[in-house]
Amino acid sequence: MQEFILAERAKLIIKENVLALICNSPLKTVSSAFYHGGHKQVKAVLNVGVPEGYNDLSLHLDPLKLITSSAARVGVTKNYLAMVTAAKIQNFSLVTQKFDDFSVSVAVTAGCKHGESSGEQMDVQELCGTINIIVFIDAKPSDSCMVAALITATEAKSAALMDLDVRSFYSGDSATGSITDSVTIASLNQGKKVALAGPASKLGKIIGSCTRHAVTEALLKQEPFWARRTVQERLKERKFTFEKMAAELSKVEGLTVEAADLIDILSNKPTVGPYLLAAAKMDDDYKKNLLPTDFMDWNKASKCFGALTCTKLGYSKIPNYECVDLPPFLKYVLIRIIQENRKQNFSEKT
Repeated sequence: MQEFILAERAKLIIKENVLALICNSPLKTVSSAFYHGGHKQVKAVLNVGVPEGYNDLSLHLDPLKLITSSAARVGVTKNYLAMVTAAKIQNFSLVTQKFDDFSVSVAVTAGCKHGESSGEQMDVQELCGTINIIVFIDAKPSDSCMVAALITATEAKSAALMDLDVRSFYSGDSATGSITDSVTIASLNQGKKVALAGPASKLGKIIGSCTRHAVTEALLKQEPFWARRTVQERLKERKFTFEKMAAELSKVEGLTVEAADLIDILSNKPTVGPYLLAAAKMDDDYKKNLLPTDFMDWNKASKCFGALTCTKLGYSKIPNYECVDLPPFLKYVLIRIIQENRKQNFSEKT
């Protein structure tokens, strides 16, 4: 068991599959927790991990069985709220900061394999990945301050995902969270009175900083791959597999392409990767109509961008170019890379 003292009467306990904020006096909370969420006064805030091998059907038919049995492990039997996560509790992150007469502690567990972008259309077949956040404020925040703190923590979570370029599992857009995320704001409701918790306020700055740091750290503990993805993986997250790109490029007259061809080029020419990622990022802006207004002909600009990868090639018309269903920057870069590679291979053979 691990134990961390957060305040005179508040501690964080990690034991087996439970992370618990426990106090010997009532906690004022606002929470989106599955169990006993809302505006409540409780003695404990729990984040319960689903044990390996736990049957999904059992969890959905009777989630309270897991919650109550897990709560008992840390000596909690009543007056508590609880969140549930598939992330391993031992991969938690705890970040604390102090400012004058108050402090903030943020405890996070995180997984985001099935990230989503709020507002998009989603066909959800399974639930996978959860970011659960507990923010403990050692001060006396007002009711509206508590709600503002919840918003600020949520914004910081999304900012952390943007820092790691986590993409939506469903659309490939920038992820804002996962489907089952929860946030709990808790306070002993004593000490310094605080009215503001927006991102620019003193309290909000600390909450944002702690949450952003904790989400990043917890996510990398649970899913280290976010810090070291390949170009192929980054493109796939945007819904551009090499198989799909090869099939589309093959629509160009005289340009039959296999996925293996693209993989071989990427493996043997490391300078190609940055161009592909840069093109994909430009296409993000193209999709959202965010391209700068100081150059209006972005169709021409995309071709100029592609030409930078192979300066010896001109701007001659590419047969069936319009049939290729790829965004403009990535499309032109890929075509030029393939053409230049084949030109070089031909020169080497002759």
